[in-house]
Amino acid sequence: MTPEPRRDLPDNAAVVVSAVRTAIGRAGRGRLARTRPDDLAIACLRAALERAPQVDPGSLDDVVLGCAFPEAEQGLDVARLCALAAGIPDRVPAMTVNRFCASGLQSLAQAADRIGSGAAHAILAGGLESMSLVPMTGHVFRPNPGLAERMPEAYIGMGLTAERVAEEYKVSREDQDAFALQSHQRAVAAIAAGRFRDEIVPFIVRTARPARRGAAPQVDEAVFAVDEGPRADTSLPALGKLKPAFRAGGTVTAGNSSPHHTPPTHLSGHPIILDEI
Repeated sequence: MTPEPRRDLPDNAAVVVSAVRTAIGRAGRGRLARTRPDDLAIACLRAALERAPQVDPGSLDDVVLGCAFPEAEQGLDVARLCALAAGIPDRVPAMTVNRFCASGLQSLAQAADRIGSGAAHAILAGGLESMSLVPMTGHVFRPNPGLAERMPEAYIGMGLTAERVAEEYKVSREDQDAFALQSHQRAVAAIAAGRFRDEIVPFIVRTARPARRGAAPQVDEAVFAVDEGPRADTSLPALGKLKPAFRAGGTVTAGNSSPHHTPPTHLSGHPIILDEI
């Protein structure tokens, strides 16, 4: 049965007409560790448009992609470069948004706001990131000396932020471990049930193997379409053995905090087409 369209939305309400993502790989040693994040985003931009044939790419008002560390393989105005590589006409503008961990979410919020205000009709928005090719804080970290002296906490990472939140709101180590275990269990069950299959764009990962002298390098190809982060083998005893990762005597560990991924996603793209109703 086809659901009835909602009648309680204003005429210029933003609605999602297409949403896709790549699978998420582990940072450093995962299947996507050497894959360019812009290539992932390009594949997702194309797939999002293919799944919404009613949207003419040339009619898009903007392409907005979030990126926490826009440098190197994900540098410059990476949204513009990805849009061009995906075949979107060059008359369509694009911009890259940086709000650190919320960069992709911020791109969606800006797109929805512009459509809701009547300033745009259709926007392709999302995010991309590689935490393998571009490390946390970027390749060169140069904090402002004055701010670092006056307010050093402006530069602390999310691990120490999590420690502060846990301390202020009395979130125990046991509660954090239990929540982490439940999160893994739910993700593993969802993967097994195929809950993410429709939203994931399969991506062909190409890996070059060194060849013997005089021979051409061998290139292996494999389809990557399943998230690597969720662990079916974790348990409360295993999580309880891990040491604090960010502060001596702390409660946040590698097991109960968000893992580094290659990418949003880490190393993944997740474009969404927003259109007016």
